Amino acid sequence: MQTTLFPTDTLEVVAPMKKRGKAIRSPLFYVGDKYKLMPQLKEHFPKNINNYYDVFSGGGSASINVIADKIIMNDIDEKVVELHRFLQEQSCDIELFIENMYELIREYELSLSELGKNSEIEELKKEFKKTYFAKYNKQAYLKLRDDYNKDQSNTKLLYLLLIYGFNHMIRFNDQGQFNLPVGNVDWNKNVSTALRNYSQWYNNNNIEISSGMDFEDFVNFYDLKNGDFLYFDPPYLITFSDYNKIWGEDEERRLYKLLDELDSKGIKWGLSNMYNHKGKTNEILLEWGKKYNEYDIKSNYISRFDNTIKKDSKEIYITNYINE
Repeated sequence: MQTTLFPTDTLEVVAPMKKRGKAIRSPLFYVGDKYKLMPQLKEHFPKNINNYYDVFSGGGSASINVIADKIIMNDIDEKVVELHRFLQEQSCDIELFIENMYELIREYELSLSELGKNSEIEELKKEFKKTYFAKYNKQAYLKLRDDYNKDQSNTKLLYLLLIYGFNHMIRFNDQGQFNLPVGNVDWNKNVSTALRNYSQWYNNNNIEISSGMDFEDFVNFYDLKNGDFLYFDPPYLITFSDYNKIWGEDEERRLYKLLDELDSKGIKWGLSNMYNHKGKTNEILLEWGKKYNEYDIKSNYISRFDNTIKKDSKEIYITNYINE
């Protein structure tokens, strides 16, 4: 079974929002996460949250940008959960972790642009303007990938693969081998900044993470109370990704049934999703969502394949409450 941190076939580019604060990005970088949309989404989150449940947490950008008494994260992908647990363990001394990662990068002879320019890369940049990091790192990355596939208990190597791999994705083939090619990316200052922010967030909040559960099992596991809030960012039914291989109409209907049950109990929730995308319409969502509160979320979707803007893609946020 393949798994990935790449939830859609599009990149999100959000228009400038002068009145909105800047969001904090997770160190589990991946294209399609919600960090750029969080300033808009948070405007519609409840003003006071006791327990916040991030049901499809992915990289965790939603959790990192929310204020709550307690934050409970979940994702069915065990590798995503493993990475969060690993980074949370490193948060006791994040500077030491960053230094250790520098040493590992040097050991594999990967590029490390945070610490200065590399003359060989500067020469490659003249000839390969869009793939110079990939040209430089390819052989070292393949060695890193081979080493990780020999011992997948080494989460440090998995995190490096996420940083240096194509589009910061995580992908495994049917044999359980990590199979993502090298990307035109490397360890830069944004990586260290994100790690420091993650560490500060973890050390200053009450965080709990599940062992990787189905969304319905996760929600039903807890005794939800008034003042709790659940955020749902599921795979989008009408977009393409490896994640969608485990998500179809049955899961979509099961999710909406669960949300209806939560509403009947007076538990607040919010749902991110998409009505339209590349000529497709989510008819199930369109009909079901009519009984709740809908908010347009402004963003442009750019195809990762041809860089064209997908003007027909409509992101929405649905809630069963209205903020006072």
